[in-house]
Amino acid sequence: MSHKDKLVYIYAIKDRYIKSNKQEKKLILDEFCKVCNYNRKYAIRILNKPANKWQYKKKRGPKSKYNDKDFLKALKTIWEATDYICSKRLHSAIPLWLPFLESQQISITNEISKKLLSISPSTIDRILKNSRLKSKKGLSGTKPGSLLKNQIPIRTDNWDINKPGFIEADTVAHCGNSLAGDFIWSITMTDILTGWTENRAVWNKGALGVNKQVKDVENKLPFELLAFDCDNGSEFLNHHLLRYFTDRKNKVSFTRSRPYKKNDNAHVEQKNWTQVRHLFGYDRLDIKSLVEPMNDLYSNEWSLYNNFFRPSQKLIKKTKINSKYIKKYDKPKTPYERLLESEILSEAKEKQLKDLYKTLNPFELKNKIEYKLKQIFKNVMVTSNVRHRI
Repeated sequence: MSHKDKLVYIYAIKDRYIKSNKQEKKLILDEFCKVCNYNRKYAIRILNKPANKWQYKKKRGPKSKYNDKDFLKALKTIWEATDYICSKRLHSAIPLWLPFLESQQISITNEISKKLLSISPSTIDRILKNSRLKSKKGLSGTKPGSLLKNQIPIRTDNWDINKPGFIEADTVAHCGNSLAGDFIWSITMTDILTGWTENRAVWNKGALGVNKQVKDVENKLPFELLAFDCDNGSEFLNHHLLRYFTDRKNKVSFTRSRPYKKNDNAHVEQKNWTQVRHLFGYDRLDIKSLVEPMNDLYSNEWSLYNNFFRPSQKLIKKTKINSKYIKKYDKPKTPYERLLESEILSEAKEKQLKDLYKTLNPFELKNKIEYKLKQIFKNVMVTSNVRHRI
């Protein structure tokens, strides 16, 4: 019960308490202490105080200009459409999403538009504080691939990254509560400099299936693949992928992280949550026919939505003071914006990306994502019901 609710309750019983006899006061006090969780002596003092001593006091200072219902609706619409990103990233996403708000049948006046563009990240945090969601963790499905550990070197130092093309890769298991049996895996590949991320689904993370999806991702990347770093899972440490990266004119540096050191692939590890778990959660996806619709979603709407309209932050400095780390991040930007800033694209490729961006509406992408997700999970439910009947 909030403080305001308690005041309302006090006003409701105060007159009745004062006019009651000893026996009735005892009953009212018992109920009052039980409801408000007050000490009995404290409750007596409250009920005996004059009414003007318990009047609700308004918060000092000027009235907040962000209490407008239309403004809050517009802000929450963007926040929900961006999958509940943090306030700093949302602050950078608002200018990208604002031009498309009217397509959601939300009236945007000049005043609301100015408020959305001027609001600070800390104010966004205060407004959305009670709407934050909690999450859970899943299982790890990395099994060591020992066959090629001598041929694929460990990345012992940081790459000198000043242009896109240095990729980290990892897999996520859609296994539910058990790693037993056959099920779908998602491959996540992210560029370290720009944060450009692509995902693909594969059945049972077999070497041929993973190799096929890695090729598909490379063909759709807007920049050249220069280096590929992965964990020690057998889905990556295999002859098919090694030959693909080495037996070619433009060889790709193929390295792996240290065993049991997840932070070696920190850039892609964090994307496993934002790119895969946010989309498909922790359900078990053990229907082979879902691989194709998942890849249709991953390679089209999901890729455009994340790379063009969801800003991300990059750590630029970390300082240790005693036992505490102080981290400093850059201004949130989308992978598309970082890619243009890198100035490595040819004029034709840059024009192609800009023309593509002009044709996109993030709210339409979000609606298509939700529609395709419903179709995927509808198939999951149908199959689950059939199994249950059998």
